[in-house]
Amino acid sequence: MSAPEVELRAAWRQLVGNANEPRLDQLLDQLLASHREEHRHYHTATHVMWVLRHISHMLSAGEQVTDAAAIRLAALYHDAVYDPSATDNEARSAQLAGEAGAALGWPAARRQVVQRLVEATAAHQPRDRDEAVLIDADLAILGASPNDYAAYALGVRAEYAHVPESAWRTGRAAVLRGFLARPHLFTTTCMRDAREARARANIAAELAQLGVWATTGRAAASVRTVVGGVSVISVRRR
Repeated sequence: MSAPEVELRAAWRQLVGNANEPRLDQLLDQLLASHREEHRHYHTATHVMWVLRHISHMLSAGEQVTDAAAIRLAALYHDAVYDPSATDNEARSAQLAGEAGAALGWPAARRQVVQRLVEATAAHQPRDRDEAVLIDADLAILGASPNDYAAYALGVRAEYAHVPESAWRTGRAAVLRGFLARPHLFTTTCMRDAREARARANIAAELAQLGVWATTGRAAASVRTVVGGVSVISVRRR
């Protein structure tokens, strides 16, 4: 078992508490196995580990939330389903998260909160403080060091190896320009203070590397979601 998987297992055990049911262990094993899928290069257990770490950092820094455990369960499951060619990854991941909540004995209302949190990682537009903490943790890579950001960008490109280079450049640039157009990339104070400036510099550098600052009429990028700062795109040639 890898070090990130050890951390994910520890986070799961904190949620499970004293319960000792084989079904709970099976759910975790299935979750870890999904993050080992061969097509994943960035969206692995390592990414989830860092999302959980960033959540803990924000809570320790004083960010106020309603249900920290629900945020952590949503973090564990937010990329449970990751198919670069699909349009319903977040919805399917949310369904699995809800099933995990049921196995934990959580009431329906709380399971619905977890599902809403997972689904919020599709557009990365938080509507409350709990969503803000999860989404800021998911997008933290945007404000990482230049080397870590470059590794992330390469990992995402590898996940979309089936997309032709010209289409990738156009679609990816559309997502990145959308981020730069936002008043703020991060909602929480601690993440904005620590990562906003670096994130904008990283994004600008990637756009320059892509060489497609200007919108082109030769291809239309239809952005359906953004996961962990990753463009999940379909590009229609015109």
